[in-house]
Amino acid sequence: MPTVDDDLPSGLGPEEFSAWIFGAAAPRAEGGLVLAPFRGVRFVPDVVGDLASVTTPPYDLIDEDAVRRLLASGGHNIVRLILPRADGQGYREAGETLYRWLDEGALAADPDPALYVYEASEGGAVRQRGLIGALGLRAEGDRVVLPHENVFPGPVRDRLALMASANANLEPIFLVYEGGGDAARIVDETAATAALAEFRADDGSAHRLWRITDPGLHARIASDLRNRRALIADGHHRYATYRALQARHHAAGHGPGPWDHGLALLVDSTAYPPRLGAIHRVLPSLEPAAALERARTVFRVAEQPDLLAGVEALAAARGPAFLLSGGGRPHLLTDPDPARLARAMPAEHSPRWRGLDTAVLDHLLVRGVWDVPENERSVEVVHDDPVAAADRARHTGGTAVILNPLRVEDVLAIAGEGERVPRKSTSFGPKPRTGLVLRLLDAAR
Repeated sequence: MPTVDDDLPSGLGPEEFSAWIFGAAAPRAEGGLVLAPFRGVRFVPDVVGDLASVTTPPYDLIDEDAVRRLLASGGHNIVRLILPRADGQGYREAGETLYRWLDEGALAADPDPALYVYEASEGGAVRQRGLIGALGLRAEGDRVVLPHENVFPGPVRDRLALMASANANLEPIFLVYEGGGDAARIVDETAATAALAEFRADDGSAHRLWRITDPGLHARIASDLRNRRALIADGHHRYATYRALQARHHAAGHGPGPWDHGLALLVDSTAYPPRLGAIHRVLPSLEPAAALERARTVFRVAEQPDLLAGVEALAAARGPAFLLSGGGRPHLLTDPDPARLARAMPAEHSPRWRGLDTAVLDHLLVRGVWDVPENERSVEVVHDDPVAAADRARHTGGTAVILNPLRVEDVLAIAGEGERVPRKSTSFGPKPRTGLVLRLLDAAR
């Protein structure tokens, strides 16, 4: 297995680091989007049991309590590979565990290169269906694989250490594209046949997997995707890690190889629109009365009878709007002062970007009005759930800022013009299940 050394640039902020990692030159690929077949590595149910007991949500959505439950659920749970430190192991041990499971037969590589159809259902309704394959990595300037968020060096270093030690892609990133073509038809036709694997997870969601091995279907899919582009919906740090690993191999003179691709789920958003949720903020050090008093200097403020009513009023608001909660009744903030707003927003960004709620929150409220430093201790995030954000604020004595979700069309337009939305602006879903298909970078396996 390759050794892990720190060959990423140091001293860069998220914007500079993102420009470097996404913009670095990559080998030119023919046409547009490339999703190549590969020999997927999958758990063997006869050895590991129910797939629900060995698969998980993505690594960054698993909290400490969930990790403990997953570690207790079985010896082959994928969490031992994607979060080995939670089990007292290092990344070298995670790589050793991966190859031991292969030798023991708990994991096995499929005999032929394939693209995989993955489906997730909730409440009996299909929420997501798409193709898992090896995504051709592209420089951002090619306008083929579009990031919409900045990334931080720390998480990329962490995932790079794991990916290099395991010599594998352990979980897919999630991309969406505007399809409606031959690839989408093949996906749906495949999903009408008997599934290769299926199970129901603890949260009630159902997951199914199929395998496409016909080279003729591979060629049709490749032809359909050739002139398309895709938005990274979830997994920016993992995509950045793919790019970092690619750069490492090229710098070492290794030439083209499996590091020029990364494991990805590609979903046609015209057929299966993604769910885009909000990411709420909690400022533990900002006392609610002080937050409200300062906000009144810039926003129109309206007291709400309760959190539910406030969330409904927030959803109906036009323009930048926020709901403050944490002490007493919640308050709705609307209609920011135009002069203060214009001075606070960075002029180098597009008008669409400057109108995003998350951009207004970061620049006008958090930095300007409240003077709160932007780091993970001062500004916590809560995905999707306004009640959980309000509860967290009450627990810490701080302030919760409830947001509306961004619009998918705004995210696509901003990414298409080469901009990125502010950090922690989007929560795309549903997230693909981790552990259904792995991709080894070792061609000998």
